[in-house]
Amino acid sequence: MPVLKPKFITFDCYGTLINFEMAPVARQVYADRLSGGALDHFCSYFSAYRLDGVLGPWRPYLDVVIEALQRACKRSGIEYRDGDGEAHYNAIPTWQPHPDVVEPLKRIAGEIPLVILSNSMVDLIPYSVANLQAPFHTVCTAQEAQAYKPRMQAFEFMFDTLGCGPEDVLHCSSSFRYDLMTAYDLGIKMKAFVNRGHEPLNSYYEVNEIRDLGGLPGLVGL
Repeated sequence: MPVLKPKFITFDCYGTLINFEMAPVARQVYADRLSGGALDHFCSYFSAYRLDGVLGPWRPYLDVVIEALQRACKRSGIEYRDGDGEAHYNAIPTWQPHPDVVEPLKRIAGEIPLVILSNSMVDLIPYSVANLQAPFHTVCTAQEAQAYKPRMQAFEFMFDTLGCGPEDVLHCSSSFRYDLMTAYDLGIKMKAFVNRGHEPLNSYYEVNEIRDLGGLPGLVGL
């Protein structure tokens, strides 16, 4: 496999670097209203409605979470209670990196600038960046871009911020739907799919599959 030579390595944050724990939080919050397979279905609905909720005009992420929960509750035939959304949103700063993340990031950071492109808020993302323990050149949020991934506007904001183009980045994500499909459509040739089991590998989108972030240094010859 040829060594990739990007000017920047750009990352999705939640799910790829930080363990995205929306479903475990939902299981705690709704344990008194659902159980078993019904709770499993609820978590799937919640995930799908979050994706649907970021496809339109930008709005604060708390609003996205609340609406997705309300829709999942309606579909599951249970009540949405005031504070459900805040319980999920307020948990985000406590989430930690996947165990394979910190050391590879530190190894790469001295050689290639690291960048985050996250569906996050300006006041929320610093907690996760601090937990990653590696120096990041730039952190771009959906709030700043006024668009969430998978919308192209989010990626275009990142390119403008970095002063580069699609040909200059290696984009790394565990999600095709949020990141890698759009990266492909924008002409990002260097792509790494971290296969964390969230979504199946799709070879059409011309990604380099790695099992965890420990495989990333090898892609760039480190």
